[in-house]
Amino acid sequence: MLHFEGLLSQNKMTIGQKLLHLHWLFVVLLILTACIGFAMLYSAGGGNLDPWASRQMVRFGVGLIGMVVVALTDLRLWLRYAYAFYFIMLAMLVAVEVAGFVGMGAQRWISFGLFNVQPSEFMKAALVVALARYFHGGSLEDVGRPMFLVPPILMVAAPAFLILRQPDLGTTLMIVMASLAMFFVAGVHMWKFVTLGILGLVSAPVAWFTLLREYQKQRILTFINPESDTLGSGYHIIQSKIALGSGGMFGKGFMQGTQSHLNFLPEKQTDFIFTMLAEELGLVGGLVLIALYTLLLVYGLSISLSSRNHFGRLVGIGVTMTFFLYVFINIAMVMGLIPVVGVPLPLVSYGGTAMLTILFGFGLLLCVHIHRDQTIGRRDSGDEM
Repeated sequence: MLHFEGLLSQNKMTIGQKLLHLHWLFVVLLILTACIGFAMLYSAGGGNLDPWASRQMVRFGVGLIGMVVVALTDLRLWLRYAYAFYFIMLAMLVAVEVAGFVGMGAQRWISFGLFNVQPSEFMKAALVVALARYFHGGSLEDVGRPMFLVPPILMVAAPAFLILRQPDLGTTLMIVMASLAMFFVAGVHMWKFVTLGILGLVSAPVAWFTLLREYQKQRILTFINPESDTLGSGYHIIQSKIALGSGGMFGKGFMQGTQSHLNFLPEKQTDFIFTMLAEELGLVGGLVLIALYTLLLVYGLSISLSSRNHFGRLVGIGVTMTFFLYVFINIAMVMGLIPVVGVPLPLVSYGGTAMLTILFGFGLLLCVHIHRDQTIGRRDSGDEM
């Protein structure tokens, strides 16, 4: 009886009560991580807030407010509008295909006059919420039926195809891998993942000749042997490794990195910002940032698994897995462990859409935490608010 009353009281929490239940330690860790990003962008700008650090601070401030607003909304609201959110983002991806503008060799953005939007970033969050709603509405017996998996597979395949055409291999891999994690948590049997893996290996030659662009093939070949073209396709990763190694244990000192400040290091404010950090602050500085990321991931998993409703668990796992992929792919990329793809380092790399998407996702995660004891029926579409 006491537990039932507790559930009712949480469903009727005021804004003030929700703020008290917000995971403030998680928010503090986010701010600390972002401050490292501000410092590195200040260094990348040669000791100036412009052109990167000041803009990043403003974006983070706006995103942080948006994150709290998302966290305070009723979790069932996201359940109700999950499909609408997904289809709006899918329509924007189609709009990119039709009327998007080209930047840095890829057609990924839509211009809204004062600002540009990259819909593929927002699709990461939209797909997580949509898949969570779909699997929330099914039982374990449903998940075991192959035909039940057709709609969510199509939900993943449609944006993956459109994003791959932009072309953006990194984002495509992220949404596919994060979706696979949600399929697993939803109860899909392991043998189906093994079968999918075998099919992927068998179809790899076909994908090589039909799906991958020439520059994407070159990136993979460069990953295998970067020294084959030291001044061309292998230049980025070679310079990145030089900068990483030259930092040593404690680094060359803040704003003292030679590879970055003498412009040997490419894209130092975006994709290769971890390399600049390791050169200036050394192995210790890199491990501090990785430790902050690890704490965020641990708290993300803890929040996800503590949710009493299936929708919240799935949303939490999807957001946490997406964040992990951001971190893993970027750091592994600059270390030469995987081919170079355009994935930013979360909360540290310069970028507007990626920053807002990450904070929106964390808003969903905090919303799951606040409403972790909320009861949501399997067939509840959120109509009864």
